[in-house]
Amino acid sequence: MSSRPRIVLYSASFCAECERARRLLERRGLIFEEVDLGADPERCCELEALTGGRSVPQVLVDGSPIGGFAALAALVRVGQLAELTTGGTR
Repeated sequence: MSSRPRIVLYSASFCAECERARRLLERRGLIFEEVDLGADPERCCELEALTGGRSVPQVLVDGSPIGGFAALAALVRVGQLAELTTGGTR
């Protein structure tokens, strides 16, 4: 059995799309780390190094960028988020 993947949500408290991404992950029962760039602006450079940009929300699974809310929702629609996060067992 493989270990649970590390999911990171880069967000900002003022961002409605960030809230939507957070709720989507929570509804799916996924455990994730949230990095609030409004509270920790120094991590913007980290986000840029990982994704090539600084826009939020951004979701990473095991260090691989997934994208923002629209990309996350699209993965849910086609069943790929479950594959990425549980090996397809969900």
